[in-house]
Amino acid sequence: MNIPGPAAALTAASAPVAYDALLEAQDVGFAYGDRVILRDIDFTLNPGELLGLLGPNGVGKSTLFRCILGLEKGYSGRVLLEGGNIRHKSPRLMAKTIAYVPQTHYPSFNYSVLDMVLMGTAAQGKDWASPNSRQKQNAQEALERLGVGDFGNRDFIRLSGGEQQLVLIARALAQQARLLVMDEPTANLDYGNQIRVLLQVKALSRQGYGIIMSTHNPEQAFRFTNRVLALHKGSIIAAGSPAQVLTPDLIKRLYHVEVRLRRDEATGISCIPVLPPEAGT
Repeated sequence: MNIPGPAAALTAASAPVAYDALLEAQDVGFAYGDRVILRDIDFTLNPGELLGLLGPNGVGKSTLFRCILGLEKGYSGRVLLEGGNIRHKSPRLMAKTIAYVPQTHYPSFNYSVLDMVLMGTAAQGKDWASPNSRQKQNAQEALERLGVGDFGNRDFIRLSGGEQQLVLIARALAQQARLLVMDEPTANLDYGNQIRVLLQVKALSRQGYGIIMSTHNPEQAFRFTNRVLALHKGSIIAAGSPAQVLTPDLIKRLYHVEVRLRRDEATGISCIPVLPPEAGT
């Protein structure tokens, strides 16, 4: 499937400016009172890169995303989008730069698929105005890029989990942002839908989008990401290519599970849990 990159998605009048990094976190920290959630977080995300964020539940992955999105205001350090500090960016400007894809979404009302995607275009129109023809065109084109162009009149809540996730990604694309933040985009999906969604995500990164995606699955990191960050007790304890970083020792430290890695020239690296003998009875 040919998915246009972010430059093609933008209008000619707003061609993207080249930056060394789309996203940069500099010494980011966050705490709830005396409880430290994040400390000394430093990383960059470049155009065309799919960055995987791994770590156990409760380690601070979602909090880090909220800081990056500007939803948490009390963090220390700096978050830069295309070289500019997000503390100095308006919500409208943020929406034109960065888009968020949640792991699940339960709308209060039974919106149509097209209306769901149109929500991603809000920053392109006037405040409180109905979507204009350009916004509707952007929404429809985003659906078509992901192969669900005929879903527009369907009820979002009646779609399968995988279809809903593709619609949420389409909503992010309709924002015409170059940076996508994805919080466990394959959570609660069956195996087939996990693969289909991740193939689409990988295709977007190859077309120039910068994507940071959290996952609990080392297999997904090996198969799809360019680079990984391992988050443990609020700090990044390892960063680099999956083959370099995701060792059996690191995976055990993160998830308290013994694993073996199998390397195959055709299929790449597989992560196999080492089960106790009684597990096979």
